[in-house]
Amino acid sequence: MNSETIHTEKELLLRASQGSEPAFTLLFNRYKHKLYSYLLSLTASPEIAEDIIQDTFLKLWKNRSSMETIDHLGGYLFKATRNLAINALKRMSKETIILSKLEAQQNSANIKADDTLVTKEAEQLLHETIQNLPPQQKLIYTLSREQGLKHEDIAHQLHLSSSTVRNHIVQALRTIRKKFEPHSISVIGIMGFLIY
Repeated sequence: MNSETIHTEKELLLRASQGSEPAFTLLFNRYKHKLYSYLLSLTASPEIAEDIIQDTFLKLWKNRSSMETIDHLGGYLFKATRNLAINALKRMSKETIILSKLEAQQNSANIKADDTLVTKEAEQLLHETIQNLPPQQKLIYTLSREQGLKHEDIAHQLHLSSSTVRNHIVQALRTIRKKFEPHSISVIGIMGFLIY
């Protein structure tokens, strides 16, 4: 990066910090493709990559008054998006573990009598949520979670790419998580119980 570009970026940061949307848009357009490629290599999910870029720039805009203090915007953005990607991957991993444990509990006869009702509520909610997924997402989720097929096997069977299969599963898990969030303590309690 030459000194003229640095000067231009510093000017854009200053103008954006003063509320200039055109300056902010120029900065966004300068980095969005590089960030997208970087995030795609980390997450293997176009949707997650786009979400993280939007979250990063939204946060940057909300805190725009401090933008003029940023010396190297590229380094700042890559660090911020990397941290968000790590958090997203951890959250997805935790959701997968929770759902796997919940599904395993469906076949367990060792649940205490007091927990049976709570488990049934959680199972019913999970079943209803899966039934209401878009058809292809539901099919892919069922093949993965209920039939135990690997992403590659599902992709081959349905003539899709592995990343498409992964994206459908990520979206299904996100939908299921959102469905569980507003529900009662009893349902959330069983989710917490199954983590440990």
